Amino acid sequence: MPLTYGKNKNTRKTRRRNPSLPPVRRRSNNAIMIEWFVRNGVAANLLLVLILALGTHALFFRLPMEMFPDMEQEMVIISMVFRGATPVEVEEGIVTRVEEAISDLDGIERMIANAEEGRAEVRLEVEKGHDPRALLDDIKNRVDAISTFPKDVERPVYSIPQHRIQVIGVVLSADLPARALRELGERVRDDLLALPGVGHVDLMGSRPYEIAIEVRQHTLERFGIGFDTIVDATRDASKDYPAGSLKTARGEILLRTEGQAYTGEDFGRIPIIRRADGTHLTLADIAEIEDGFEEDLSYARFNGRPAVLLPIYGADNTNAVDLARDVRRYVEERRGGHLPPGIKLDPWFDTSEEIAIWVDILRRNALQGGVAILLILALLLRPSVAGWIFVGIPVSFMGALALMPEFGATINVVTLFALILVLGIVVDDAIVIGENIYTHLRRGEDPTLAAIRGAHEIAVPVTLGVLTTMVAFSSLLLMEGERGVIFGQMGIVVILVLCFSLVESKLILPTHMRHVRMAIHRSLEDTPNGGSSRNRLTRIRGRIADLLEEGVQVFYQPLLARALENRFLTLSLFMGVSFVLVSFVFSGRYDFVFFPEVEGDIAWATLEMPVGTPSERTEQNLARITQAAHGLQEKHRTASGESVIRNIMVNGGWSFMFAYEGQAPHKGEVVLQLAPPIERPDFSNAELIRQWRRATGPIPGAREIAFRFDEQQTSDPIDIQFTGDDFEILAMAAAMVKERLAQYPGVFDIRDSFDVGREEIMLTLRPEAELLGLSVSDLGEQTRQAFFGAEADRFQRGRDDVRVMVRYPRSERASETNLSRMKIRAPSGVEVPLSTVAEVAVGSAYSTIRRIDRHRAVNVTADIDKRNTDVNGILRDMGPFLSEIERRWPGVRHSLEGEQREQREFFDSLIVGVGFVFFTIYALLAIPLRSYAQPIVIMAVIPFSIVGALFGHMIMDLSLSMMSFMGLLALTGVVVNDSLVLVDYINRRVEEGIPILDAARMAGMARFRPILLTSLTTFAGLAPLIFEKSIQAQYLIPMAVSLGFGILYATLLTLFLLPIGYTLLHDVQGRCR
Repeated sequence: MPLTYGKNKNTRKTRRRNPSLPPVRRRSNNAIMIEWFVRNGVAANLLLVLILALGTHALFFRLPMEMFPDMEQEMVIISMVFRGATPVEVEEGIVTRVEEAISDLDGIERMIANAEEGRAEVRLEVEKGHDPRALLDDIKNRVDAISTFPKDVERPVYSIPQHRIQVIGVVLSADLPARALRELGERVRDDLLALPGVGHVDLMGSRPYEIAIEVRQHTLERFGIGFDTIVDATRDASKDYPAGSLKTARGEILLRTEGQAYTGEDFGRIPIIRRADGTHLTLADIAEIEDGFEEDLSYARFNGRPAVLLPIYGADNTNAVDLARDVRRYVEERRGGHLPPGIKLDPWFDTSEEIAIWVDILRRNALQGGVAILLILALLLRPSVAGWIFVGIPVSFMGALALMPEFGATINVVTLFALILVLGIVVDDAIVIGENIYTHLRRGEDPTLAAIRGAHEIAVPVTLGVLTTMVAFSSLLLMEGERGVIFGQMGIVVILVLCFSLVESKLILPTHMRHVRMAIHRSLEDTPNGGSSRNRLTRIRGRIADLLEEGVQVFYQPLLARALENRFLTLSLFMGVSFVLVSFVFSGRYDFVFFPEVEGDIAWATLEMPVGTPSERTEQNLARITQAAHGLQEKHRTASGESVIRNIMVNGGWSFMFAYEGQAPHKGEVVLQLAPPIERPDFSNAELIRQWRRATGPIPGAREIAFRFDEQQTSDPIDIQFTGDDFEILAMAAAMVKERLAQYPGVFDIRDSFDVGREEIMLTLRPEAELLGLSVSDLGEQTRQAFFGAEADRFQRGRDDVRVMVRYPRSERASETNLSRMKIRAPSGVEVPLSTVAEVAVGSAYSTIRRIDRHRAVNVTADIDKRNTDVNGILRDMGPFLSEIERRWPGVRHSLEGEQREQREFFDSLIVGVGFVFFTIYALLAIPLRSYAQPIVIMAVIPFSIVGALFGHMIMDLSLSMMSFMGLLALTGVVVNDSLVLVDYINRRVEEGIPILDAARMAGMARFRPILLTSLTTFAGLAPLIFEKSIQAQYLIPMAVSLGFGILYATLLTLFLLPIGYTLLHDVQGRCR
């Protein structure tokens, strides 16, 4: 017969006559659902099987594995090419016009523009709440409407950058000419693209194709032609002309005239000069034609051999582990005899190995944490109860996996960490419900009724407890920036796990718990002497139960009674300890590192020479850095005898680490692939970098040289930005800051973004040139054609975009003398020396012009030793100095960018998140409790629990970091769970007429075991991660420490501080009445 919670009509009449009776408890939908599932075990088991089946299906068929989730950045980028133009020309001709056109559009938070030699890039950060794609459409309409761009500016390219990480790379190395190596790389790229799951393959380390048509000055003079003649003839001859169609009786036939030239030989046959006698001169007769590559040198060397790199990206919903395995299989097959002699294929930075490590961490932590949780439950409860409670972990995890694809989540480093993090939290609700049902069973109640009553009695506080935890983790969805997008997936996974934990604990667990008592009866009947002969586990469990009961009676009950008698003294003690510790931390005496350095299997050095430095000189300096790395490679070995440096890649003119290609012959990098940190415990990345920097020594003339090893460091720890309109003043301010930063120990690689750049020759048209009919346009156009080149054609050859450039040969572009000997052709055909029609002045040009919100900007950046240097302390000390610079030059403003900007955005988001969490938790508590004051008592444990998290960091010798504060934010929802259960018990006893002090003592006694169990299991679930030694987990451990130790300390708060707070509230309310 169904259990009835309400009262009959006579009872309701009696209550009206006697208002002191407890209120009538009507059956809720919650109670009906619990009872229905308890009485219908088949439904509960089918629900269990369905969740497990859906989760298993999603895990194997719907959830791809990847390093990090792909994501679109909240940014719009406008890129424009103005080949051959100086940065000032790019700034004036492109950047300022774009800025003026879009400056009044809604949704733009910040404009960042870079004017470099030959190109412009405008990055527009999108305000929160605006759609980047809608803003992109508005920007495109405005920019496309600009009609005043210089003639040679190419069409703008608009994009919303997407953060993607390669799955694996393949390096092809061989002692081959550049063209042969590239062609072989293209064949390998085609093979890789044919593999299942491959979405995109880049080809890096090789220059773009170009056909160069080089004509000497004396040849032009001899035949009386100019570059325009050659360009026009080439354009006219190298073209395919569609000619419509013939409509015949057989059907429509297409017509087309073919004339497109595709190779240097094809272009050589184009006639340039036709004579009256019918003969002609072809392009090959008057020019040297080279079908090769662009002039700017770009190359890669892998372990000393010429190489090309092929980074591989997966298609949508591709499993990175499977894709990497297929690529490695392809590499092994090619090595097995399908490659010509002397050619090598090697895998390069396989991110699936990182994923595999994280899967192993999850499996290991789940096993260790699960065993610890199961053991705690088995020792403090019955093994059968512990088993059914523990079932909630796989059910909750599989339920979350089943829904993750619907929310765009994948199996990646962040979601795996979320599963590890929630391991201990997920069983809290099941423990409280299971323990309460078990308490009813121990009283000898009917198993079915015990399951229904036990689950329903605390259904409301348990539900609210889970909801508050979900609210706390939902605040991760409010985080801004790139890291905010990533950690949003963490919040989604935790919320999904907790949802299914609630379903399992309320609908499935009670059904199984009703069988526990039946098992007890059978064991007593089957055991001689009424069960006096018990197994070892039962004896141990009994002994622990006795000790726990004795501890509660002998220690906890008297301490709680004494604390309640001295409420103000106890409260003052808690507040005093908390105030001292929090003040110590926030006074700056305790280290804070926004994002700590993380050891990995990569280190690299970047080199930047002054703009205009010959590529040969840059290559020589890169060789010096490489030689230092080879010395370390020979010197340091692992225990197995292998070198700690597995591979060395040298990139000139492009970057693997920062993903830029071409047009940077003054830049380069050396990348070291290292043995995993676990194989070299006595040789850290930081030590390797120190030795590498020392072995390299200073490089004469280098504008910047930096050594790094932390892949997670996306910006500079110190980045001081000055904005203004006068570059000279900005340069002086930057120099002063660089000099000041050099005085701080632990600060190195100090550099700025200001560079006078290369020499510049400026041509000005003489007045007498106008007598020859020459204009500034004629002078500029002919000079550009001769020295930079005129684009005669541009076509698609296979997958490659090929330019055809007409200009002087390199030997006639090598000195100022060549410029002075150049002839300018007047409209009449007369050729005169350049010096007779133009003034020549020598000056200097900026190499890069950076603009922030329509003002020029210079950034001073530096790296620090994060383990021994307080960057926040340095910047605080620099504050008055920076303010003095602003007073000295009123037009100059400074701001802290890089990690400091990320830090500001993070704490701004954190403040919003804290406000959201506190208000929502308060509302969730106030509405069912029907009280404004009781939620404040429950939530009072939140600020005090911070002390436990800080103690945890001190015990573990960890600096506070961004992840520490994220853990504190998540802690706010978890720590109120036990408090809520305790307050609910006190309220029930008070409703029964029990005095407040007695009710508080009874609550502490009655709820001691479930509170202790939830705290111990939560910490046990997090403990393997807290004490994890793998390098990959180090930067995530602070979040687990904040949660784990915060919850342990919150147990003390719940058992002592909460009863005190409740009684104080009762005292205040009594006085107010």
